[in-house]
Amino acid sequence: MSAQKVVITGMGVVSPLGCDLDSFWKKLCNGESGIRAISLFDAAAMDARIAGEVVGFDVDKFVSKKEQRRMDPFCHFALAAAKMAVDDSGINFGTEDLTRCGTIVGSGIGGLQTLEIQHKTLLERGPSRCSPFMIPQMIINMASGLIAIAHHLKGPNFSVVTACASSTHCIGEAMRILQRGEADVIVAGGTEATVCPLGIAGFCAMHALSTRNDEPTKACRPFDANRDGFIMGEGAGILVLETLEHASKRGAKIYAEVAGYGATCDANHITAPVEGGEGAARAMALAMRDGGLTPEDVDYVNAHGTSTKLNDMTETAAIKGALGNERAHKIMVGSSKSMTGHMLGAAGAIEAIVCALTMKHGIVTPTINYETPDPQCDLDYVPNTARTAKVRACLNNSLGFGGHNATLLLKSM
Repeated sequence: MSAQKVVITGMGVVSPLGCDLDSFWKKLCNGESGIRAISLFDAAAMDARIAGEVVGFDVDKFVSKKEQRRMDPFCHFALAAAKMAVDDSGINFGTEDLTRCGTIVGSGIGGLQTLEIQHKTLLERGPSRCSPFMIPQMIINMASGLIAIAHHLKGPNFSVVTACASSTHCIGEAMRILQRGEADVIVAGGTEATVCPLGIAGFCAMHALSTRNDEPTKACRPFDANRDGFIMGEGAGILVLETLEHASKRGAKIYAEVAGYGATCDANHITAPVEGGEGAARAMALAMRDGGLTPEDVDYVNAHGTSTKLNDMTETAAIKGALGNERAHKIMVGSSKSMTGHMLGAAGAIEAIVCALTMKHGIVTPTINYETPDPQCDLDYVPNTARTAKVRACLNNSLGFGGHNATLLLKSM
């Protein structure tokens, strides 16, 4: 039996650039930054005092007051983005075989805000005052479980946790299940809500974050010679994936095909990528081979592009390694993180949505704040201004602490 084709039929976003697909896309195309001074807590003592906070999010539209109190914000974001994705897809789960409809939604860290609050309660008020909802609020798989409960989806349900590659792995594994014919529909993606004192303090201690606090909108500058670290972001990206056969039968609109998936490991270091980007290059090569395409077929790479010295240099080398030096210099490479910040476990899903919209609209969004070229980052990063271009196929890269590499290959339909 040949593998089923897998397509994207619905998408939902909660992000620092907006909480609906249209405003998110418009701001990306305009090169707007969602980075600002942290308002969720007093960050005066932090070395990094800026982040990509979600703005304009009305949780009351998606979760009742009672249920809100039983969930961490990372689940609020996930439920909202999933509802928007399902609505966007036009699917009516009331007429579906729900045992063939699944949910695979991950997170890099999960309920960090809950951990922070409940630990304070433990120390100040004692163990008897800790919430009975603490554990289900914290655990990463709860986002996937709650989405399934909300939509009564009884098929495959799990979470992949691979740091910043989490949601890319979730989409890739969902694709595999659909290709094998084990489900018809899977709601997949990622969510994160770590703009909190513990989250910022932890990454500050690693010296991973930009300290360009006086220029928030200019702080995230992937591939620029003066980059000094990434910016924490938060939010969720959720996609409805279906087999092409199932989507066609119900007359669904189709954004793009998820045609290939590559997953590798650097096996090198807990945080640093392997020199030369060999692991990331293999992930891209595997995704292209899986989708039956060559480097000549790929027009665009949505890079992991974190705005750290090591990542951007290494990923540039990896793109050259996977596509060949000549082809790498002819294609467009971009980093959405220049505008959203790094949404950790949600980043890959948000960026898969960017790839799908890029192919649908024929617009490649810019890498903003690119001012000073870095000799070791010498590709076409679509600097500062969006570009009109036909994109037939694109690669979406996600690289996570622990050496995890994941790449999706998306094709236009």
